[in-house]
Amino acid sequence: MSPQNRVIDEIEARLRAAFTISALDIEDESEQHRGHSGWREGGQTHFHIALQSPDLEGKSRIARHRAVHTALGADLVERIHALRMTLS
Repeated sequence: MSPQNRVIDEIEARLRAAFTISALDIEDESEQHRGHSGWREGGQTHFHIALQSPDLEGKSRIARHRAVHTALGADLVERIHALRMTLS
């Protein structure tokens, strides 16, 4: 496993274990934040998750975000500086 993909791979594995996935796209946006707070050499600090899952249907935006954070786990979330989510 490439070090560049390590966090993305963890995110994907945990989301796939927690949700029925209709569509999933995870992007490391770290380079777009070079020089900003939380940025580290090598990336893996800023991510965008686009997730479609029937498990999220009917939930509020806050409940969807909480479900994703729970699925990722505190240990992984604390290593990520910024997590942008598009959930449906």
